[in-house]
Amino acid sequence: MCTLANTNSMRTLRVELTAKALRSQVAAALACVERGETVIITYRGKPRARLVSVDQSAQMDGNEDPMPAFGMWQDRDDMADVDAYVREVRKGRPLVG
Repeated sequence: MCTLANTNSMRTLRVELTAKALRSQVAAALACVERGETVIITYRGKPRARLVSVDQSAQMDGNEDPMPAFGMWQDRDDMADVDAYVREVRKGRPLVG
């Protein structure tokens, strides 16, 4: 059992923790995650984030790529290889003089 307060007693392996409490209980939260529990982080009483293990996250997403494009860039074809795109952008521009 996790040392954090478990909000569900029905063996769902879900723990809620406020953002403020997380600052002082990071080690306990990570210990819960290592045991396969999900830690829900709340801010002002509303769930804001979910802390899960890396393995669990990959299963939830169905995406094994460690750096997928996301948000508004998700559908862009020119970012299929994010590393190559960033290298191209960072090349710099020739000096005009």
